[in-house]
Amino acid sequence: MPRTPEPARDITGLKNMQQLIQLRWIAVVGQVVTILAVHFGFGIRLPLEPMLTVLGGLAAFNLVSYVRWRAPRTVTNSRLFIALLADVGTLTAQLYLSGGVTNPFVFLFLLQVSLGAVLLEAGSVWTLAVISSACVAGLALFSRPLPVPLDLDRGLASPYIQGLLVCFALNAGLLVTFISRIGRILRARDARLADLRQRAAEEEHIVRMGLLASGAAHELGTPLATLAVILGDWARLPHFTSDPELLNEVIEMETQLKRCKAIVSGILLSAGEARGESSAATTIGAFLEELVHDWRATRPLVAFEYENQFGDDLPMVSDSAVKQMIDNVLDNALEASPKWLRLVATRQGGTLVLTVTDRGPGFIPEMLRHVGKPYQSSKGRPGGGLGLFLVVNVARTLGGDVAARNRAEGGAEVTLTLPLAAIALEENLPHGD
Repeated sequence: MPRTPEPARDITGLKNMQQLIQLRWIAVVGQVVTILAVHFGFGIRLPLEPMLTVLGGLAAFNLVSYVRWRAPRTVTNSRLFIALLADVGTLTAQLYLSGGVTNPFVFLFLLQVSLGAVLLEAGSVWTLAVISSACVAGLALFSRPLPVPLDLDRGLASPYIQGLLVCFALNAGLLVTFISRIGRILRARDARLADLRQRAAEEEHIVRMGLLASGAAHELGTPLATLAVILGDWARLPHFTSDPELLNEVIEMETQLKRCKAIVSGILLSAGEARGESSAATTIGAFLEELVHDWRATRPLVAFEYENQFGDDLPMVSDSAVKQMIDNVLDNALEASPKWLRLVATRQGGTLVLTVTDRGPGFIPEMLRHVGKPYQSSKGRPGGGLGLFLVVNVARTLGGDVAARNRAEGGAEVTLTLPLAAIALEENLPHGD
């Protein structure tokens, strides 16, 4: 069973702790109102000084907790347990000073145990339940009695029954409110975990593709090298040099063979692996110009528009993985719109934004909902949809993003967003980028 990633555990525990802090502030305000109402409104004399002292300690503890857990920190099960234990201890002290088990608010112990059942691990929950039960038993043996008759026969006119109703309503309201919130937090955590698992599965898929591509590259490398040697020898033979037509064919074969070798080398890069030896220093403008020139020279284009609106040029590290990623997006657009497409490069803050627009049929709704998922394709071919899947994963590796949409005037638009910090040379980045 996969372990919960640390970031997912941290943010969930922190949000749960913050919910407890909110609940504790409600408890502080509610206890102040209740103590004053009972003492002055109902005329039931309570030991105000010690009870308000306990309440002040609870408020101070909550203030420290608020300051401590306002910033992102790791919240473990033991810390949540200590927080709930502090609430149980404060409740026990207040009940000890105000009638013990004869106080109808003794049932607030169930609120603490219920929250513990949602937030804590099994062993901690049972420990909290045992401690709460021991506190109730201690209150039955040792507490300050209040001179208030139960008067159960008076029904709703009995102060005890009234307090019991208030306690029940308080328990019910707080449980519904905070357990609903905690449930949403836990569902959000599960959604994050599902996303992380999906990403891990996709990365594993890429690794498998990389392994297969590596094996294919090794297998194809030898015959391609042999063919290159043979064609080089042919180009020097008198039989070919004396016949311009045959020589041109040999030269064309050598050109196509070099392209095959480049494609084999690019297979590994398409699988998401960028090789250090394929990197070179250039500028963003020069990199895009070269990319567009090479792409134009090898594709049957009718109309292709390229606009560089990036602004001031920046030195960057040219890498075949980035080039292959952009080529894949352009190839997909060309296949959908053979007569026209456009590439626009702009700069938004610290990011390079590449927008590819076509006049094809656009994306089907299912593809837009699952952009970048493997085998999501409208082409109907087995194994289709891997191009955009690889594009998304390479962009994600660089810290970028890929977005796709259908244009209102027809066609589709794919936007690549790449952080300059991932591709530009750091010493040339403006301050803040």
